[in-house]
Amino acid sequence: MLNLSRELNRDNISFAQFFLLSYLASAKELTMTDIARKMSHSTAAATGLVDRLEKLGYMERTHAIDDRRKVMVRVTSKGLDLVSRIRGELQSQIADAMSESAAPDAASFLSSFRSRDAVVA
Repeated sequence: MLNLSRELNRDNISFAQFFLLSYLASAKELTMTDIARKMSHSTAAATGLVDRLEKLGYMERTHAIDDRRKVMVRVTSKGLDLVSRIRGELQSQIADAMSESAAPDAASFLSSFRSRDAVVA
């Protein structure tokens, strides 16, 4: 059975934090305003998410090259490793769940999931 909660609890992060890490892993870097908009949060709430992930070493803030007033957020290598590991564990759980079922498109679904993950990596 899929258990994303267990995987996230082990690393002490929330669903929202994992969503943000996953999104930033593919977006490379975003401003706090972009993050707030994507998460449908206020900028203050988005800042709280980033603060916690930064404290854990999963994200970092830098200043934009073209405008030093603009703060950019990006995933660290530690954060990328976490996203990759959790996605791998979820893929394994999905494969196990699908191998137990008689779903004819299980291989196709798993292939699509892996292809999407490869784009992010």
